[in-house]
Amino acid sequence: MNFTTIRRTALIALASLGLASCGINAVPTKQEAAKAKWADVQAAFQERANLVPNLAEVAKGAAEQERGILTDVVEARAKATSIQISADDLTDPAKMAQFQAAQSQLGAGLGRLLASVEAYPDLKSITNFQMLQSQLEGQENRIRIALRDYNEAVRQYNTTIRTFPDTIAANVIYGAKPMAPYEAVTPGAEVAPKLDMTSGSSAAPSN
Repeated sequence: MNFTTIRRTALIALASLGLASCGINAVPTKQEAAKAKWADVQAAFQERANLVPNLAEVAKGAAEQERGILTDVVEARAKATSIQISADDLTDPAKMAQFQAAQSQLGAGLGRLLASVEAYPDLKSITNFQMLQSQLEGQENRIRIALRDYNEAVRQYNTTIRTFPDTIAANVIYGAKPMAPYEAVTPGAEVAPKLDMTSGSSAAPSN
C-alpha cells in the first residue's frame, strides 16, 4: 500500500468521524426513536377506544337517564379515532393540538360515564363491567407511560438538533424541525387520569 492510498484512507476515516460528530447519525437515530414512541402512543389510545363499544353496551342497561353521557362518549370516541397523526406530522403543533383535544374529550367522557355508573350496585356486580373497569384502569396507565416515553424521546431529539455539533447535520443536511411534545390540554391531561372505581370519581395519578 503506497503513501497516497494510506493518505486517502486516513482522510476518508477522518471525514467519516467528522460527519458522525456533526450529527449525521445521531439526528436520524433520535428522530426514528421518537417516531417509534409515537406509534406506541397511538396504539395505547386505540386500545382504549376499542374498549368503548363494550363498555357502552354494558352501561346501556344501567339507566335511561345516563343515555346523554353514553352518547357523549360514543361521539367522542368517533372523533378521537378519526384524528390520526402520522410520523411526518409530529413537527406540526396544530395537528398535535387537535389530537390532544380529541383524546382529552374522550378521556373526560369515560370518566363521567364510569363515575355515573358507580351509582348502580346491580351493574357494578356484573362480571363484564368489573372486567371493563379493570381493563380501562390498566389502559390509562399504559397511555400515561407511552406519553411519558414519547415526550422523553422528543426532548432528546429536539435537544440534539439544537446542540452543537449535531445541529450542523440537523440544519444543513436534514433540514430538521422540532417535534411537538404531547402537552396538557388541561392541567394534568398529559398524564392520563387514573379512574377511581371505588369512589365513583377520577383523579390524576401522582408522579
